[in-house]
Amino acid sequence: QVQLVESGGGSVQAGGSLRLSCVASGYTVRPYLMAWFRQAPGKEREGVGAVYGSASSTVYTDSVKGRFAISRDNAKTTLYLQMSALKSEDTAIYYCAAALWPIPWDNQSMYAHWGQGTQVTVSS
Repeated sequence: QVQLVESGGGSVQAGGSLRLSCVASGYTVRPYLMAWFRQAPGKEREGVGAVYGSASSTVYTDSVKGRFAISRDNAKTTLYLQMSALKSEDTAIYYCAAALWPIPWDNQSMYAHWGQGTQVTVSS
């Protein structure tokens, strides 16, 4: 049974840092692409960024470029999101998602598996 389990969320003051993790289990084939999404109160879920391919290339949404970094371990079973210079507008539930083959990274409907989410709260 495939599972994605996020951890690392919490409360932090603006300007601070947090690192989220997402452990993937149950896969017989490593996901080609893993991504982070977030949903702020009263807003639609949006893409934060993704890591994909054998070279672990990355892509980010403009609002987090230069502040967030996505990576995964060599076994490609754990996804990380290092968040720095956090702002109040980064407050959201953060979800990881995985796809077994290449898809447009920000097309949420094409992801096969999702985690349950972890709350990040940034206070100003």
